[in-house]
Amino acid sequence: MFTYPTVDGQEEFKEYKEYTFTLPIGVDPDRVFKSYWVFKQGFGEHIDIIGDTATFKLKVYNKGLEQFDYNVLDVPTAGIRLPIIVGRSREGWEVYDMVENPHLLIAGETGSGKSTHIRALLTTLIHTKSPDELQLYLADMKRSEFHLFRNVPHVVEVVTETERLIEVLKELDIEMKHRGNLCDQYEVSHVDDLPFKMPYIIVCVDEVALLKKEKEIMRILEDITAIGRALSTFAILSLQRPDAEVLNGKLKQNLTVRMAFKHADGINSRITLGCEGAEDIKASESGLMLYKRDGIKRVQSPYLSLVEAKKLLKG
Repeated sequence: MFTYPTVDGQEEFKEYKEYTFTLPIGVDPDRVFKSYWVFKQGFGEHIDIIGDTATFKLKVYNKGLEQFDYNVLDVPTAGIRLPIIVGRSREGWEVYDMVENPHLLIAGETGSGKSTHIRALLTTLIHTKSPDELQLYLADMKRSEFHLFRNVPHVVEVVTETERLIEVLKELDIEMKHRGNLCDQYEVSHVDDLPFKMPYIIVCVDEVALLKKEKEIMRILEDITAIGRALSTFAILSLQRPDAEVLNGKLKQNLTVRMAFKHADGINSRITLGCEGAEDIKASESGLMLYKRDGIKRVQSPYLSLVEAKKLLKG
């Protein structure tokens, strides 16, 4: 049972109220996020909890977020080595560096905006990095999401067959070993510190739950999430319905950033985020997510239509 911590301070701004609180020594900070629903019961739906170990800020807003269209020129990516677009929170744009926060889990029901967000995320990466700087491996077992990226120079391959995906991942496994050997040879801890440039590699697997019985695939994906950070090799895994069997302890722990669009129930939300909340997102709030990195924020993903994406990828 969650015990409310003592509130240290309260401030009132035009669009929100902010409460600062500190946990007593010995209290697990993860309990704050696992008890997200408690704060929602007390303060309403439109809240953000920001913090990590002891001191937290609870922001209570007057209204929700508005939907908006994607514009590649609006996204603030300057100075970010590998920019991952999240969207707009109440504080403005949310974009983070995957080099510093490796590996991403995206989950959400059909129609929640998950696929549209992945489209915007990949399009942003393609417009930000050159093919010499970024290599993309896209796996789409349903053959429904990644066809528009097939002829993009950054995209090494769009995989639609399980047998081919095993081969591709084995090739990447060899590449990671090669990169690790280079780091040893030059006595550096990260590929970025080598005296020559190597491209970032991102493996993006849509509906990874379909592959849960493929032990070799899951093993290599787990290896990527375990050691890929120093080797500039990253994973983006997405699925409609969170699966505890797929997201086992090691794999889930290594997916350091989570984006949860609308979920069916609190159980699924807990699998993705470690707390409830994603089940309360309304069907009409397409593109709205709970974004977990150094706290939990409500973020509105930009809307990028298939037609617009094709235009941007041809340009």
